[in-house]
Amino acid sequence: MINERASGDSRYARTGKDGAFYNQDGVLLATVESFSSNVSFNNASYSVLGNAQELETANTFKVTLTMSQVVVEDDAFIQEIFKAMKEQQMPYWSLQGVLVGRNGSEQRVVYSECVPSGQVDLQNVTTGDVIKRNWNFAVNKPPALQSLLDIN
Repeated sequence: MINERASGDSRYARTGKDGAFYNQDGVLLATVESFSSNVSFNNASYSVLGNAQELETANTFKVTLTMSQVVVEDDAFIQEIFKAMKEQQMPYWSLQGVLVGRNGSEQRVVYSECVPSGQVDLQNVTTGDVIKRNWNFAVNKPPALQSLLDIN
């Protein structure tokens, strides 16, 4: 076997039950079914005389955060969205994503200045399904890695 570590560390693999999503005050958003964050990099292309290869240099990046919330009650998020639409001043939130390791270590990432971006569900009702509200955010500050998972 070439990759001996993969099978040896499989007991440390994490699943969704090991994750959590908190607001800026550290309050668990227990109704969040799933969340994900992504970064996309946009490079600038250029060509140099005498070189047939097109090159790229780092230009910009964008961080997005998406969550699916099970609707249990009208919480602060939806209340703030309706207030923002009425007053025409969008809210900014700070959120925390956490993944807990088997040994109690945790990976914690703080997402600051999150603003609603794209489509946000106000109501999303389907017969026979749990009612969920999907949220999309642009993260306007680079995420901060607060702590790392380890297997020690």
